[in-house]
This record gives sequence, C-alpha cells and structure tokens, in this order.
Amino acid sequence: MIEVENLHKHFGAKVAVDGVSFTVKKGEVLGFLGPNGAGKSTTMRMVTGFLPATSGAIKIDGKDLEENEIAAKSKIGYLPEAAPLYSDMTVEGFLKFCAEMRGVPAGEIQSAVDDAIKTTFLEPVRHQSVDTLSKGYRHRTCFAQSIIHDPEILILDEPTDGLDPNQKHEIRQLIKRMGETKAIIFSTHILEEVEASCTRAIIIDRGRVIADGTPDELKAKSSNAGSVVLRAAGLAGSGIKAELEKLSESREVEVLESGDDGIHARILPAKGKSAELGKAVSALCKDKSLTVEEIHVEEGRLDELFREITKSDNEA
Repeated sequence: MIEVENLHKHFGAKVAVDGVSFTVKKGEVLGFLGPNGAGKSTTMRMVTGFLPATSGAIKIDGKDLEENEIAAKSKIGYLPEAAPLYSDMTVEGFLKFCAEMRGVPAGEIQSAVDDAIKTTFLEPVRHQSVDTLSKGYRHRTCFAQSIIHDPEILILDEPTDGLDPNQKHEIRQLIKRMGETKAIIFSTHILEEVEASCTRAIIIDRGRVIADGTPDELKAKSSNAGSVVLRAAGLAGSGIKAELEKLSESREVEVLESGDDGIHARILPAKGKSAELGKAVSALCKDKSLTVEEIHVEEGRLDELFREITKSDNEA
C-alpha cells in the first residue's frame, strides 16, 4: 500500500530526510521511532502529500503520489502532530464537516460520524463544543477525523499524545485492530506501544533508517539479548563470578549484587554462543551445588537498542 524509495527532504542547507526507503503492506502496523528531530514527522508529511519531497519516489497503492495526488490522498487518513480543530464547532459538527470534505456521500455522512464517534469513544462529548474539551478528548476528535472516510491507509503522528493511561490503552488496541485490515504508520516515543501494537518497526536517526524489523527481531539486536541473569547462593560471589568467567560460552560477567554467600549477575554470551549459554550456566550451578534462586535468558529490549544505535551530537 505504501512504497517509499530513496526519499530526501532538504530545508535549505539542512538535510531533514536522507535517503529513506521502506514499504508498508495492508495488514501491517509500522511503528516509526527516532529521537526528536530525526525526520519522522517530515517523512510522514511527505508520504501524505502534505510536503513535497526534494527527491525520491512515493507510491500509494502502486501509483505515484506526485502524478496521482488526489486519488492517493483519498486513500489516506492523516492525524498530524498538533492537529488543528475548529474550536467553535461541536464534536459532531466538526466530524460532519470533515466527512463532507472527504467526499463521503451525503446519505452516509451521519452513519460515518456515528461510527467514528463510537470507534474513538467520543459519545460522552458528542454535542460539546471543541473549545470545552480536555486535551485527551481533543486528540481523540482529531483521531476520529482521520478515520471518518474509512481509509485504507492511516498515517498517525503521536496518536496517544496527551492521553491518560486508560485512553492510551484504548487507542493502542484500536490501532492493533484496525491494522488487521489497513496499512498503518504511526510515530511514537513510547517504546511499549511498539510492542503492544506494531507488527514491524523502523528506527530513524538523522534522517536515515538505521534499523528495520519486527519488535522481536529488533530486541534480539540489543547488546543484552541472549544474556543469562543468575541469582545463586552457595559460594562467595567472587568465587561464582570466577567460575562463570571460565565458561567458553561466556564473554563477560556483570555483577549486579555480590556477597559472601552468593551473587546476582548478568552473563553475556560469547559470539555465536547465545543458544548454549543458558545450559552452560545451569550445568555449572549443578556441578558446584549452587542454590539457584533465579535464572532466565534475556530476550533483549527495544529501549536498550534505541539508546545503543541513536546518539546525540555530543556522543557521536
């Protein structure tokens, strides 16, 4: 549904997007991650046709966006960052206006509005004017306008911004459900949202894609993936550490807590030994008659990978 190839955007001398390429299929929810200023919102604006690209190609449902702009935009629902609203309209009135602007047939407008209100949990404020709404309800009203015409593609920039934890959960579940039949891109700074809602994620930094994969694939790339966390007693911590360091499957032992009668440590695998490390640590504990209080293999974490591969100017 979305094909982006070698996309660039320059603002004078500043390169905001530098050769970004990716695709999104129907039934796929793509999380767009990156530090502030990485180029996420600029990329999303170009994909919606809101901003022209400096160079590169964007196809929507197989057709070039620049050559088929009106047809392409009709397939897209867009929730921009800080989406605008008409404060003197009621929620229902605003959504009717959006439905008309989106070309929803006159006889279907009311049902489209009713569906959008139900989907985004706006029934309690249906007849309130926009200027009386809380930030959370305002944001949900913006979300409702993006789906009013039942688009095949959704581009959502920070869709849970300003929502309380219950509202965030509702929207995450909504995105996940809608992603079964639509192609969705949404940007977020909340990494748990990626695991909760996304089938795939891209990390972008300084205008370039630096990681692309499923949440599990990305977590597996973090430095702690495959490490074994052990809490055991029966020997002095220093003695257990020394034994763990002798293992050929072990690259490094990070002591989290140590005492005269035991240790809490993370054992990092040697290259190519992730699969064998857990068994080796378990066998060592049995051989040394240690009392194992905790042992598990870490699957890796998105926040660890994010920190490892995105660096500030001071760190670069």
